[in-house]
Amino acid sequence: MAIIIETRSFEKFTDEELYAFCMANKDLRIERNSKGQLEIMPPTGLETSFHNNELGRRLGNWNYEKKLGFVSESNGGYILANGAMRVPDIAWISKERWATVPTEDRKKFAHVCPDFVIELLSESDSLKEAKEKMEEWRANGCRLGWLINTKDRNVFIYRENGEIIIQSFEQKLSGEGVLVDFELDLKEIFTTQ
Repeated sequence: MAIIIETRSFEKFTDEELYAFCMANKDLRIERNSKGQLEIMPPTGLETSFHNNELGRRLGNWNYEKKLGFVSESNGGYILANGAMRVPDIAWISKERWATVPTEDRKKFAHVCPDFVIELLSESDSLKEAKEKMEEWRANGCRLGWLINTKDRNVFIYRENGEIIIQSFEQKLSGEGVLVDFELDLKEIFTTQ
């Protein structure tokens, strides 16, 4: 559960002020929602961190082979068209989309939505809020998103056409037309301890 900091008593942070605030508070995991409120997220548990790393590694390996874009982890911020600044657990952005980002924007929070995101539901996350965040990704241009729910061992697959599919860990995930030839077997990553 994130801590929400209301910013109504002062003007909404500009993108530059938000970046400066985040740099001054590097130990905090900060996002800004579309209302301009700051959301401070607790760190994840170590097991979730291990899983995030493995998901990123597998996507990174695919990207290394294909050389079609770039993979970011849970420290890369994206400013969306609705004004929110979000930090996905894992994301992939195509070279074509990345090429639209001005050079001066690339070293901060880029004004672009990734083509693909993975959000891994952690111990402190609410499923309802995570689903809302996935809808926000989709509404702002994300072409494919996976919300991985380890508790129920299922994945909510968000497609750019608005379709949401629920799939169990028993089926391999497909990168579909976004991550061509990428498959992920969640059973290999989320084994019972």
